[in-house]
Amino acid sequence: MSVWHDKEPQVIDAIKELKSDVIVSTIADGSIVFHDGNPTNITQEQIDNKLAELQVEYNNLVYARERARQYPKFKEFVEAYTEKEIGSDSTKWDTYIINYNKVRTENPK
Repeated sequence: MSVWHDKEPQVIDAIKELKSDVIVSTIADGSIVFHDGNPTNITQEQIDNKLAELQVEYNNLVYARERARQYPKFKEFVEAYTEKEIGSDSTKWDTYIINYNKVRTENPK
């Protein structure tokens, strides 16, 4: 998986990792439907192995998801930076930096 996600990986994610242009869906009972006929013969074992791999990667990135949720909002950054650069008042910028670094300290890699 090239980027981390806010949701745990699903069967569809594993299949898409195995073949990005696959046309596939799942139904309520968990069955997999290959709408393109599964031309590369993706097996259940391949899907299970890839899903397990994606789950490990997802679990290893818990710190990144926590950081993303706790970082100050982009709007706060823009406002603080603008006031510092245009208005010559760094009060909000200083507060932003403190809050940003606090998140990094509390959620180490």
